[in-house]
Amino acid sequence: MSQNSPPAHGRTGTDAANGEDQSTWDAKGFYNKLAPTKKPKTPNPQNAITIAVSSRALFRMEEEQKIYEEHGVEEYVKYQLEHEEEPFEPGAAFPFVKALEAVNARLRELYPESEELFDVVLMTNHHAQVGVRLINTINHYNLFIERFCMTGGRSLIGYLKAYHTNLYLSSDSGKVGEALGEGIAAATIFSPDKVVEVSDTQLRVAFDGDAVLFSDESEQIVKAHGLDRFFEHEKEHENSPLAHGPLKGFLEALGKLQKKFYAKGQRLECPIRTYLVTARSAASSGARALKTLRSWGLETDEALFLAGAPKGPLLEKIRPHIFFDDQMFHVEGATEMGTVSAHVPYGVAQRYKKSATKKEPAGGK
Repeated sequence: MSQNSPPAHGRTGTDAANGEDQSTWDAKGFYNKLAPTKKPKTPNPQNAITIAVSSRALFRMEEEQKIYEEHGVEEYVKYQLEHEEEPFEPGAAFPFVKALEAVNARLRELYPESEELFDVVLMTNHHAQVGVRLINTINHYNLFIERFCMTGGRSLIGYLKAYHTNLYLSSDSGKVGEALGEGIAAATIFSPDKVVEVSDTQLRVAFDGDAVLFSDESEQIVKAHGLDRFFEHEKEHENSPLAHGPLKGFLEALGKLQKKFYAKGQRLECPIRTYLVTARSAASSGARALKTLRSWGLETDEALFLAGAPKGPLLEKIRPHIFFDDQMFHVEGATEMGTVSAHVPYGVAQRYKKSATKKEPAGGK
């Protein structure tokens, strides 16, 4: 080779001096081609399972929210602009979103062309000027969130519908109630009182039954006629499926993705695991709950009937990324034990009022 000839395969004299031979460079070139050069393609919302998350659910923004409440929107925007190079700290929904991304990574390995994936959309009614700091934070944590919706104070409902939202998580109970009223699965998320390590390879989601997966039909019986009549009612209607509750569709979406792993022989290695955690008693009222799920063509991986016992200690053992319940009593008990919990303000037993609850939603009030 002449002195002016380019090195073979881009190899330089320095490389040769370091002892890297031709086969090493061939291997490097091969693996470099395999390495991704860009982020995965964002799925079409009509095919994806869309999870809408508010900025205050995903990140800790208590200080910023305090500025907004005490000094108004102009000071709030000014503060955000001055601090836009400083990433927010992870919030209550952060581990859940990371787990969704872990599931997506497995799905892309098995089904490279499929758009049946989780698609996380950041939903906020904040001013668009805040967007730069949010983008910087998302890039800082290497999150795959490509869709943003910043409405500048306008209602999010129309946008939630346009994105075919399967679940909306927010720290604002008013927005959550509005979404539920429009038939959108939604919950107010709460940060745990202590940090508990959760799986980074398996998404774990725990659901209460009545007024969450199921309607509040049975709770209406309890409120009107007491527990004895409730047990009689459940026995009489054991083979009559309960009507669906606000999060039935989300469980259905999770089950659909689970079946994609089962189809590849990965039932035992499935990165999604679901739990029914209910205050019902197995012997007196459990059969109707399980038969209802069966009639829908759905199942949970585990069903835990606590017969009125506290849910927090059991959830501490399960370590779900999120737990959904319609009663603040159970939400508070779970967060005290380290579980990220989400309140579903639905049904006759609803007693959640911002002025009465001890617990503040994630990101502050």
